Amino acid sequence: MSNQDIADLVRGALASVAPEAEGQPLDADTDFRDQMDLDSMDFLNFVIALHEATGIDIPEWDYPQLASPSGCVDYLAARLEKS
Repeated sequence: MSNQDIADLVRGALASVAPEAEGQPLDADTDFRDQMDLDSMDFLNFVIALHEATGIDIPEWDYPQLASPSGCVDYLAARLEKS
């Protein structure tokens, strides 16, 4: 899976919990919570959506790595490469 495919997957997962995010530009290095005003439950649902889309188990201690679009892509790319 390419980084672009992963970025699209991340956008889809984000749109599933924050429909207003669809079509909005996102800064790759800025925290989702700051860009989209996500609360902790929204972020948890986002992580669950990523898990469901990829099958990757994401432990809670890794959540900070998923805080930004680029962090998500890097994290998921590394995990998908291992599987």
